[in-house]
Amino acid sequence: MRALHWNGQVLKLEADYARPKLIESMALVRVRLAGICSTDLQILKGYMGFRGVPGHEFVGEVCEGPGGLLGKRVVGEINFACGHCSYCFQGLARHCADRRVMGILGADGTFAEYVAVPSSNLHLVPDGLDDESAVFTEPLAAAFEILEQVQIKPSDKVLVLGDGKLGLLCAQVLHASGAQVTLVGRHLKKLTIARQLGIPGSLLDQWQQSRADVVIEATGSTAGLAMALTLVRPRGTLVLKSTVAEPHTISLATLVVNEIYVVGSRCGLFSPALRALSSKAIRVAPLIDQVYSLADGVEAAAHAARPGALKILLRCS
Repeated sequence: MRALHWNGQVLKLEADYARPKLIESMALVRVRLAGICSTDLQILKGYMGFRGVPGHEFVGEVCEGPGGLLGKRVVGEINFACGHCSYCFQGLARHCADRRVMGILGADGTFAEYVAVPSSNLHLVPDGLDDESAVFTEPLAAAFEILEQVQIKPSDKVLVLGDGKLGLLCAQVLHASGAQVTLVGRHLKKLTIARQLGIPGSLLDQWQQSRADVVIEATGSTAGLAMALTLVRPRGTLVLKSTVAEPHTISLATLVVNEIYVVGSRCGLFSPALRALSSKAIRVAPLIDQVYSLADGVEAAAHAARPGALKILLRCS
């Protein structure tokens, strides 16, 4: 099969990459669309020391595996858990100590014509949901995870720091929950999209800073955490969404003095994301910048890394 392979130094299109071999409980998915996200770009900067096929956002069609899934359009969760450790028994498979993570840790990902995924990780895509929307299921689930972890009240002032793809999704989810959301970023184009969706936004260098009850750090930068710390009110909540390859150096005194609650937030449940996409409660079409063929995947990754780029998709088959 064709696949984009990362060897730790270079991302390259391989024309004859080995198709995944299925083991028990796995399904082979023909990837229709894959999304390039900020974590993928961090992988290409050395994050997690990953080697292999990157990518974890996808919509595809099952071509081998359990009979009930054959021919079905699916999206899939990224954590491949062992299924028998204490975390798995508690329903925390995403934190399984022996997990592999698609395109991130120990498992090839979705920048390829085919990917192998545990069948239990797969979710059927509703018939009325197009591929260009379904491919956003995984990052949208990550945005909905905030509501699972933090009790957001309608009276809460919520600041989303970072106007990238995930920041825009988080802002939509929190806005739909009834909170008073402001999105702050560096790109007028992205903030205009937020405003068109009814979400107030401001350029960072023009924003009159005020502290918020809840701050979502989604900048994807090492400077984002330090900035976010200054923007949470005493006894407020800071939600960390960024994964960055570079090391951080920061004083934690503000956390102690202001008694700030810190929540790390990663993957989320797919069901609310699929419902929101199907009902169009969350709009993702404005977030798509361009769709590339897999053959042009190296160029696509370079485009995704440009400052201000929105979602770049790969048509893999």
